[in-house]
Formats: sequence, C-alpha cells, structure tokens
Amino acid sequence: MRRIAGLLALAAAAGLVAAPLAAQLQVPRVPQVPQVPQVPQVPPVGGVLGDVTGRLDQTISTATALTEREARRLLRLRERTLDRLLRAHPQAIERDLGGNLARRGELLASGVAETDLRPLEGAGFRLIAREEVEGLGISVVRLAVPAGLTLAKAQRRAAELVPGLSLEADILHFAAGEPRGPAPLVLAAAAGVVAQAISAKVGMIDGGSGKAVPVAAQKGFAAGAPSASDHGSAVASLLHGHGATQLWVADVYGTDPAGGNALAIAKALGWLTASGCRVVTISLVGPKSVLIERAVNAAQSKGVVVVAAVGNDGPAAPPAYPASYEGVLAITGVDRKGRALIEAGRALHLDYAAPGAEVYAMDAKGARRAYRGTSFAAPLAAVRVAAALEQGGAWRSTLDREARDLGPKGPDRTYGRGVLCESCGKRN
Repeated sequence: MRRIAGLLALAAAAGLVAAPLAAQLQVPRVPQVPQVPQVPQVPPVGGVLGDVTGRLDQTISTATALTEREARRLLRLRERTLDRLLRAHPQAIERDLGGNLARRGELLASGVAETDLRPLEGAGFRLIAREEVEGLGISVVRLAVPAGLTLAKAQRRAAELVPGLSLEADILHFAAGEPRGPAPLVLAAAAGVVAQAISAKVGMIDGGSGKAVPVAAQKGFAAGAPSASDHGSAVASLLHGHGATQLWVADVYGTDPAGGNALAIAKALGWLTASGCRVVTISLVGPKSVLIERAVNAAQSKGVVVVAAVGNDGPAAPPAYPASYEGVLAITGVDRKGRALIEAGRALHLDYAAPGAEVYAMDAKGARRAYRGTSFAAPLAAVRVAAALEQGGAWRSTLDREARDLGPKGPDRTYGRGVLCESCGKRN
C-alpha cells in the first residue's frame, strides 16, 4: 500500500493524477524544497574588460586631446608674445630668415677669414666691429646689413655671395618663467636661511640681481646693465638660498629692447668661464645659434658644466636652446606632487627635473614671491651639480644616485634621469 501511495504522489506531483484523488488517498504531503535564490547573471569577462578598456581609452584620449589643446594654446601665446614685442620695438628688433626675433640690421660671423668678408663689403655689408669673446678664444665680426634690406633678405644675399659662410642674426632669448603671486607669510620669515654652503663658484646668465641677494660679482653685457630684474633676482636668490655662496651674475638684458641676444650670452659665458665658475645656469630659451654653440663647447672644454631650462612654451614649441646643445644639462620642471609642468618645453635631450611650481624666491625689490616655470627648476638643479662637483669623483653618478626616478623606470622624455632637489621645492 505504501508503495502505491508513493507512486500516486509522484504521479500527482508530475500532473499525471488529479489532485483530488491524491487527497482522497491521504498521501502525506511532501515537504517543499526551498527555492534556490537566483544567481545574478555575470556579464562575459570580455565584455567587462572591453567596457573598462573602452573607458580607459576614452580617458586617455580626452587627456591627450586636452594636452594637445594646451600645447597649441601655448604655441599661439608664444607667437602673440613675440608679435607684441616686435610691434613695441620695431627700431631695435626684427625677424630673421628663420622667423626668429633678432637685433635689427645686424649679422654675426664667427671664425671667418678676411677673404670671406671682401665680397660682403663689396655688396654693401658694413663692418661694425671685430670682437673677442673673453676666456673662450672666439672672434666675432659684426656686420651691418645693406641699406634697404631686411635681415632675411640680407641673409639670402650673403649666402649667394659666400656659400657656406656661417653668417647669422643676433637672435634673442627669453626668460623661461614668471612670478605668480606673493609668498606665504610662513615662508617669508625664512628669507635669510641659507642651505649648506657650497664653495664652488656658480655663475648665472640672466637679468640682473637685486641688492637683497649677496653676489661675488655682477657684470652687464647689454645697454643699461647691470639692472635688477624680477626674473634674474629670483634665479639668484634660489642659487644663493640653496648653497651657492660664490655667485657670479651676468646681466644680458639691462634696459636694451634687444637684450638677451646671442653675442651678449656668448660674452657672458666667456666672462663666467674666465672668472672660474664651475657651473653656469641659463634660464633663457631661444633658437639655435652657431655662436652660442661654439661658446658652450669652448666653456665645456675648460671644465664648465652648463645647465639650462627647457622653457615654458609647451611641447609643440621648437626645441629649446641652449638646453639642446650637446653636453648641456637640460632641466624640466615638476610641481609639488611630482607631476611634470604642462607648459614645459622640450629639448633634443632631457637630463633631470627639479621643482618648478610654487617656488618661492625674491624679486628685484627683495620681496618673496611665488614663481612657476622651468626657469626656477634650472638653478635648483645647478646647485646640486655644484655640490656634486665639490664632493669630487664622478659628479654625474652622484646626481643619478640623488635623483628620484619617476615615470617609466630609467631615463625618459618626461623626467629625464629623475627629479633633483625635491626638498628644495618645500623650503625655498
């Protein structure tokens, strides 16, 4: 009987026997099996990864677009700045054959033979002066272009008369940073604090330094120089404040609208080399110059380490010089979080980075202000070079050990061989 009842119950559960019949037989009720909760459907792995990578690609694409947009903006800003300067000083500057701003109506020739000058003089190029670059053994001839010719046309004419002659305009260079506001009061109290003294002579080529920064010597290489400038004073105060007690300042601007020219920079580098400076920092950028390249090579042959900023015209700008000359330590800037400055320019090579945002330094009047730009990263790197030189041994190896590697492991195009003087950005 029990077997039959069981079969009937199963049949009823399966719908094969009417429910009333099952009830009449009083078949014991089978306990209901608890319902298993429904497991949420898991999307295919490929779909999840595709969604994540799609969003990541979109984020990267957006960031890239923003970076490219910023690069184009910086390039437009650079061109507008050059145009304004040209309109403001048409009697002092003009564009050369490459479109660069240069001293009006004047060309330079370095290392030329007297026979090369005769065809030029016969065509109306007038000799202004023959000059020697102190300490570097470089002779320079300054020529006035023929009346009625622009620099560009004069350069073309000279190339036709003496093919292969290195005749260039006296191109201008510009500062690679600017003030952003007053320094916090908490930092103003530390204005007189100087880091561990470095006895090695350090030179800088820039605008003049204000009286608030003690310097060993200061000399002018432009009309009205030396004349204190905010940019030059900031660079000088960073050098001195971080240990450069033997500081030599070469002012290549003064009050000259065509200041920062190639001849002035070459002469300044010669003076600093002859004065025994072991490190020279240059927070200026401009196009390539045969004369400055020769001066840099000559200074390097005498053991001088030249440090230069890569500029703030963005990654779309032309390569920055003197940072791009062979053997020059090219320096970029990072902010307080170790991120590369979005406005940082580029060079043909990159050696190191240093703090370049929220950098606190003195202006021409001695007031502490906040500065931003690769201009202020270069002197911070330069004092570390001077300290490494003073220690003796292989100074590059010393810097490599000190630098903190950021970005991809090893040297890269964003941070070079790493960030130097990170603590400098926190106490300057």
